[in-house]
Amino acid sequence: MGGKNGSPVGKERRLPVSAISWLTVGGILIAWYTVTNLRLIDALALPSPQEILQALVSFVTEGYARKPFYAHILASLFRTMTGFFMGMILGIPIGCLMGYFPRVNAALMPIFGFIRPIPAIAFIPLVILHFGIGEFPKILVIWIAAFLYMVLSTSAGVKAVPQNYILAGLNFGLSRWTLFRRIILPSAMPFVFNGIKTSMALSWAIVVASELIAAQAGVGFLIMDASILFRIPYVYIGIVFIGLVGLLLEILTVKLEGRILHWVKQ
Repeated sequence: MGGKNGSPVGKERRLPVSAISWLTVGGILIAWYTVTNLRLIDALALPSPQEILQALVSFVTEGYARKPFYAHILASLFRTMTGFFMGMILGIPIGCLMGYFPRVNAALMPIFGFIRPIPAIAFIPLVILHFGIGEFPKILVIWIAAFLYMVLSTSAGVKAVPQNYILAGLNFGLSRWTLFRRIILPSAMPFVFNGIKTSMALSWAIVVASELIAAQAGVGFLIMDASILFRIPYVYIGIVFIGLVGLLLEILTVKLEGRILHWVKQ
């Protein structure tokens, strides 16, 4: 049976999904305001929204450690992008070689298989020992993580190309280079972009650890310096900026993937 306008009897009006999300955010903010203003949580553990907002205004207008706020963000972005692009530029060709040539894969996979479970931050003491505390070691730690993921993702993508694609190309008389350029690489690109997205996110996360190496600017420096000086609102501000910039980088990467891999269903 139907009600008016053919709608089912008893049909309920439900909240839009976006409204539920906003209710969740609002509930968290109300709970945060309540517990901090009633002093149910120590201010050193969780500052109130007013304190965070006041510190944010100060950070944007006055900066931190005698540097404007954008200098810290740009310093972290420079280290992240340099390490990431170096890892991508070197990682994609090596991954292609490993995926395309079984002998190259047999020679290099034991090395990458051993390094893969080791987090990049574990190399920080060795990096400091061999290269000191300048900019290069910070970028090197990021490069290690980005390079590793790019190699493994690209190699997996090349290996995953359907064999019938390759056989079809050979039947048309394509050379090995043309076969790779026209068939194998385009087929492997979704894997390559998965590696790019993972490497980008990981590079931005690791920048915090890399900036422990005697940095004088950067979001990681902001968090560590503020925590040492018990300027806790600035610690939260640094964490928020890491999340916002990381989200922006992810959005840009996904949009780039959609434009380049327009034939792949997102």
